Amino acid sequence: MKGNIAKGLGVLAVGVIIWFMPVPVGLKPAAWKLFAVFMATILGFILQPLPIGAIAFISITFTALTGVLKPAEALSGFGDTTIWLIVSAFLFAKGFIKTGLGRRIAYLLIRKMGDSTLKLGYTIVLSDLIISPATPSNAARAGGIIFPIVRSLASAFDSEPGPSARRVGSFLMQTGYQGNTITSAMFMTAMAGNPLISLLAAQALNIQITWGQWALAASVPGVLSLLVVPYFIYKAYPPELKKTPEAKAFAAGELEKMGAMSLGEKIVAGIFIGALALWSTSQYTNLNATVVAMLAVSVMLGTRVLEWKDVLEEKGAWDTLVWMGALVGLAGYLSKLGFIPWFSKAVGASIAGVPWFQAFVVLLVIYMYAHYGFASLTAHITAMYSAFVTVAVAAGAPVYLAALALAFMSNLCMSLTHYAAAPAPIYFGAGYVDQGTWWKLGFMVSVINIVIWVGVGSLWWKALGLW
Repeated sequence: MKGNIAKGLGVLAVGVIIWFMPVPVGLKPAAWKLFAVFMATILGFILQPLPIGAIAFISITFTALTGVLKPAEALSGFGDTTIWLIVSAFLFAKGFIKTGLGRRIAYLLIRKMGDSTLKLGYTIVLSDLIISPATPSNAARAGGIIFPIVRSLASAFDSEPGPSARRVGSFLMQTGYQGNTITSAMFMTAMAGNPLISLLAAQALNIQITWGQWALAASVPGVLSLLVVPYFIYKAYPPELKKTPEAKAFAAGELEKMGAMSLGEKIVAGIFIGALALWSTSQYTNLNATVVAMLAVSVMLGTRVLEWKDVLEEKGAWDTLVWMGALVGLAGYLSKLGFIPWFSKAVGASIAGVPWFQAFVVLLVIYMYAHYGFASLTAHITAMYSAFVTVAVAAGAPVYLAALALAFMSNLCMSLTHYAAAPAPIYFGAGYVDQGTWWKLGFMVSVINIVIWVGVGSLWWKALGLW
């Protein structure tokens, strides 16, 4: 309690200090006061003296109460379509978990491919990849679907925390987690903060990153990372057991327990395929990604795959709606009141003469490894994405190159620590990998991902005409 009070007072102090500082030349007083609220909100997200939803609610209440924004302006973020894309995607994921379709996909792949430890690693990653477009909570995907399977597989081979951990469990835990890091970056709907990135890029740079553009841009570096990283872990942190023919029998047994594919699973599978098709062809159909996601949820409700009580009980969706809606409203008016253009112009003048490529690389590295100080991808994005992408473009970096590279780094940075994102404590807490090993492997994987996503990825984005 005392710790939270101290954190809360620290957040308030930062907001008050900025609020009463002289307004910089070229800025309106309202823009500077909103910046004070915004900075206090971001610091609150990082320190979390209260849950981030509560902090966001207090922030928008304060802006309306003090007249910094009108009530309708403070609440404007809740009408943004991207917010409802995330809410709908959370509910979509609920269908995967409730019907058991996610587990069935994983067990089917293990039964088909799981006769070696390395193949098991790739199978776990492939399972995550298949369901990632429809599960914006990477914690729900990694922790609710994939982790129980990984843990069961480890036990099936008598690999438990302690002396037998390296038998297969340590390798599978690291591969499952690092695979989730990559899949989170591959789709706009694979991690809750990704649509926020799209919104921040639109506000700061006046560009639109569509679901299809994101997926296409991530496809080549993402697949390459999914091929390289499990093999790297296999070599750098090898399991003692190399052949696992029992895994196929284990998966077959689990599938037998599940029984025949239920009607609910078939409906969810059909909806999933349809949603992917509509998301991927939006440039031809002109269907908004949010409308597609809402249609998918509507069909689930209409077919009773999801009940309305399931919707009401999906706390993650409504928590995200509150904090992201508040943040989008605040960030949007920071731009409208002139703060973002002023900041971009000021920073651009300060780095005049520095070659854009060098400045861009330095910004990427700082952005990536600043995540050692964060325990949340969302907090990292809200604190740093807009500022860094604005600075990169002001330095001369191509707009889409800067926006995409920083977007993908916003996910790939979760490789670093055992507290970097919500799935991390789940896998680390299983006890198979010690902290020192986790950090060492995480750093090495981060370097591999930077080389692949920025090196190969930038060439791919160039070929796509994105910069």
